[in-house]
Amino acid sequence: MTTKDLDTRFQEAVAIASNMTQASLPQDVQLRLYAFYKQATFGSLSFNHSESYDLRNAFKTNAWFQISHLSVEEAKEQYIEIINSLLEK
Repeated sequence: MTTKDLDTRFQEAVAIASNMTQASLPQDVQLRLYAFYKQATFGSLSFNHSESYDLRNAFKTNAWFQISHLSVEEAKEQYIEIINSLLEK
């Protein structure tokens, strides 16, 4: 599969996810989607600790950190897989 195909499938999955309500997704799924999206679009996490760093951001940062070993392509594939599994339910 070419990179363009992966990018297209990723953008389609992002569009689907943006139409989902947060209330319809468990928080652990939201965190995984967040982490895979960040890894897919920004690459590995560069730690940025600010004064406004709260518990919510700590969970998000931790989720991203846990998958920071993945390549951009792997993160896109994982994101797509989560969206596809949610659509099957």
